[in-house]
Amino acid sequence: MSLLEVKNLKKYFATQKAVDDISLSIDKGNIFGLLGPNGAGKTTLIRMITGIFYPDSGEIFFDGKKFDPVNDVGLIGYMPEERGLYKKMKIGEQTLYLAQLKGMSRKDATAKVKDWFVRFGMESWWNKKVEDLSKGMSQKLQFVTTVLHNPKLIILDEPFSGLDPVNSNLIKDEIFRLAANGSTIIFSTHRMEQVEEICNRIALVNKGQKILDGTIKQVKQDFKENLYSIGADSLPDTTGNEPYEVIGKKEQNFIVRIKPNDKPNDVLQYLLQQGVSISSFNEILPSLNDIFIKLVEGTETARQFQNIKN
Repeated sequence: MSLLEVKNLKKYFATQKAVDDISLSIDKGNIFGLLGPNGAGKTTLIRMITGIFYPDSGEIFFDGKKFDPVNDVGLIGYMPEERGLYKKMKIGEQTLYLAQLKGMSRKDATAKVKDWFVRFGMESWWNKKVEDLSKGMSQKLQFVTTVLHNPKLIILDEPFSGLDPVNSNLIKDEIFRLAANGSTIIFSTHRMEQVEEICNRIALVNKGQKILDGTIKQVKQDFKENLYSIGADSLPDTTGNEPYEVIGKKEQNFIVRIKPNDKPNDVLQYLLQQGVSISSFNEILPSLNDIFIKLVEGTETARQFQNIKN
């Protein structure tokens, strides 16, 4: 069952189509990657989901009913890429204040804040000011203030920015824990390797439009190019009759593309018949980064071509 569904959402600024007829559905407990280059419309879409902007047209449904910005915003935690903390305010006092803005009592907020501060090794920060924190420390604090009230929907925009590997793993583990406990998470980043590691499903937007939507596994399958890595000392001389085309060599592995009418078993059988000793045989799936670049550049090229024709 979906926690969040947006239907035909549009938001225009003067002549700019920031969000142009986007529809998405995000299931409960899912970690959903919202991807796109700078200026793609991600931030505008997030601001409509959080009630900061109203859409020009389209609908948003939250937890099975039409989204109500007044009542539903307390069920959302939003961590923007830019810091949203008061620099002069003491950290403990500020965290309690933000928790109470989300509807928590001071007693419950105090208990929760102390629990998170212990979990993140932040006990000594209580009387410090935000301006005294490094970027990474501020990022940890902002994550805590985002998830403190147990929101149903958590939106994280570049949550690992400024974090060292140890604290990145700490945040990553908490993201998995929150999702396992039922929170739905929208994860927006430019780091494709993090998306592959963390997300279940992704959507790619560009120039205000959705150009890709699916599970990571399915997306990789859809964009694979029939490439395989073969571990062998050598391959037979090319005759034109082999069921593959050699693309290149990487260390002790030959990179081949299997021909359209052939299958991996055909390649294995052919090589064994030729007396080749095979140590490994693996399919090469494209990375999300490769797919991202291909699609973004492809849509831009298509638009430029269309403009020339017109």
